[in-house]
Order: sequence, then C-alpha cells, then structure tokens
Amino acid sequence: MVPVVPALSHPDDARLIDLWLSLRTSPHSRRAYRADIDRFRRDLPQPLASIRLADLADWAARVDRQASAPATRNRAVAAVKSLFSFAHRTGYLPFNPAAALPARPRRDPLAQRILSEAELARLLASAPPGRDAVLLRLLYASGARVSELARLSWTEVEPRGDAGQITLYGKGGRTRHVLLSPSAWAALESLRPPAAVGPVFRSRRGGPLDVSQIRRIVYAAARRAGLGRPVSPHWMRHAHASHALDHGAPIHLVQQTLGHSTIATTGRYLHARPADSSSRYLPG
Repeated sequence: MVPVVPALSHPDDARLIDLWLSLRTSPHSRRAYRADIDRFRRDLPQPLASIRLADLADWAARVDRQASAPATRNRAVAAVKSLFSFAHRTGYLPFNPAAALPARPRRDPLAQRILSEAELARLLASAPPGRDAVLLRLLYASGARVSELARLSWTEVEPRGDAGQITLYGKGGRTRHVLLSPSAWAALESLRPPAAVGPVFRSRRGGPLDVSQIRRIVYAAARRAGLGRPVSPHWMRHAHASHALDHGAPIHLVQQTLGHSTIATTGRYLHARPADSSSRYLPG
C-alpha cells in the first residue's frame, strides 16, 4: 500500500526523499539512489513542487554531457523519475513533471557476460580444492546471487533424497528453496564441519566471506583460467540460466530457481542467446 504523505512545504522535501529511499529493500539500491538524488538536488536545489519539465530536461541534458558511463546516466534519470512518481502517487505533489521525461535507452550487455560451457568448465577447474572450488561450483549450480551465498548458513542446507537443497533469502525478503544436483550436493557436503553451524563459506578469521571477498575469488579463478574477461560472481548466475535453458529447462522453473520477480527477466536469456534466427532462412 502506498503511504499517504501530507502536502508539506519545501523543508519537507528531505523527509519525502528519506521515506522514498526507506521503501527500497536493497541497501545497494538505497546507496546508489541516495547519491543520484543528492547530485540532482545540488543541480536543482529549488523545492520539488516548483520543478517543471523544462528544468528536468535541462538537467538530463547536463547529466548526458557529464556522466562517464551510460549506466550512470540511465540510473540517475531513473532515480529522478521514480522519486517524482512516488511524490505524485502519495499526494505530495499535485502532478508529476518527470512522467514526460524520456527514459534513457539501455544497451543490454547480457550476451557478452554469458560464459560458454567450455569456459565455465575451465573456470571451475582453475579453483584450488576446498572452499573456493565449492564456492564456484555452488554459484553456478544454484544460480544464487553473490549476497545470498555470502550469508548462507549450514542451518539452511538440508538433505533431500540422494541430494539436497539450500534455502536462499533474496531481494525484497523473498525466500526460495533450491534443489541441487547430486554432484553439486556432494561438493557442498565435502565442506560440512562436525558441528554444522554458522556460515558455509568462512573467511580465514572464521566469519562469513563477504561479497567483495567472493568477487576476488571469482576474478582470480577467471584470470587463472585465461578467460581474458572481468568475470564476476553474477556471470555464474547468467551461465546457470543460459545453460539450463539451452538444455531444455522450462523457463518458469529457471525463473523460480533464480528468484526473478517476472518471467520477462528470465526471458532475456533466450533473447541473448537465441537458438534460431530469421537470418538463417535467407537465400545465399
């Protein structure tokens, strides 16, 4: 339910922004959007109620000139559009001038971030035995986000028949249970300590690996494998989705395993690596 915000004065713009940010469940998104809106307010410090479409168009053109990466420009415009939409829906603003601000077209680099099965095999083989090898194997086998595996605990690992499953806590607090293959389960079980409590993937100090440490492990493995690309943990998730679909997994099952909120997100993998195309039917 959208909260109702009374039509308050200019000093309450900050309160509105804080409320808008608080409703974003991802800490990473909150930090990124906070930075975008802080820059926006430095450029346009007047009350939100006095900002018009012409002001926003001039600001967006300035962002286009100043931002170094397309993704930075796109996120800044998306953040401002989202803020004004929220302000209008809650009754804080009588109209939404940002609704007419064109969204920036976004290039989709997904196809360049999908490892082939041969590349994936080289990556897995490059890891030293033990924790790092199992971590890489599970990133691929589960399709989990790096933050989900970083906080995986042994209490969320349980046997199922000849294999087992893990419980993951994803975006928006959504919970999902991922059934592993027997080989992936055997690899995971090889790490199980006598007292199976606490984090599955521990640092040298005994605490859980953090996201930055996992990124370094994946990047180092890719370098040893000679992949020549800046592979991140999320590439393993891409590989899981793409390879599963290539081998005939139903798209709704891939959506469920990866925790996508819509099937359209999962469908991007089909478009990124099509099995056929009309160009193959042209003469010559």
